[in-house]
Amino acid sequence: MSNYKNLPAPTPEGGLNRYMQEIRKFPMLEPEQEYMLAKRWVEDQDTQSAHQLVTSHLRLAAKIAMGYRGYGLPQAEVISEANVGLMQAVKRFDPEKGFRLATYAMWWIRASIQEYILRSWSLVKLGTTSAQKKLFFNLRKAKARIGALEEGDLRPEHVKQIANDLGVTEEEVTSMNRRMAGSDASLNATVGSDADSTMQWQDWLEDEDADQAGDYEARDELDARRALLAEAMDVLNDREKDILTQRRLSEETVTLEDLSAKYDVSRERIRQIEVRAFEKLQGRMRDLAAEKGMLGRA
Repeated sequence: MSNYKNLPAPTPEGGLNRYMQEIRKFPMLEPEQEYMLAKRWVEDQDTQSAHQLVTSHLRLAAKIAMGYRGYGLPQAEVISEANVGLMQAVKRFDPEKGFRLATYAMWWIRASIQEYILRSWSLVKLGTTSAQKKLFFNLRKAKARIGALEEGDLRPEHVKQIANDLGVTEEEVTSMNRRMAGSDASLNATVGSDADSTMQWQDWLEDEDADQAGDYEARDELDARRALLAEAMDVLNDREKDILTQRRLSEETVTLEDLSAKYDVSRERIRQIEVRAFEKLQGRMRDLAAEKGMLGRA
């Protein structure tokens, strides 16, 4: 998205408070405005429309980024990563799905920030388990929940409770707590370096109940569904797999006309095959889910 270079950027020199004030100048969009801008971007690749969609959601990206405080990383860089996620969301947003861009963008923004944090922290290596990632992003909340926010090592009973709650070993809890010690930032600290700033970090938090573990649980759930889908596809023949994939599982849907020409049958016949293949796939996924104790996921 070429207009990315024209976006305001948070910098240590400029001060985060100044950036926050600058992005507040961009107006929020009404549903109809958002829909029309998204349509122009999807259909005509109109970069001005995409740029307007991005700038109108910069406040959302900043608020989410502020929820990832305390990891020892420059807040300006975290916000920049949030903006990258926002742009990815705009690039992939489909206005015909019936929901607002903000709802769709939140996942992309959080995913972009989390990947940046994981890349930046040497203690979280590639191959780290999902449970360890949950621990990384949720240790502070777990400590707060049991009143264990004091500095230094956790008491044995607290270590045991956190380990049980987050599904990791007691050794992992102790090690992570020691590595992250001292990185917490005060929510009462002033945003930016401006002398007259009265805005605090807590003023920009999106949601005090935000749960980064939920993002990883959702990602685990998505991975499980994908694995289930891949296995269930074996119930279909090659033609059914191709038609269902092209019609329902691809990022860009292939038209009935194109598939009709490919297989030399009518559009209606392609539609019938698609519907029948989908029903077969659903049935097979339910059976597999029951076998694997995942019935709620199918």
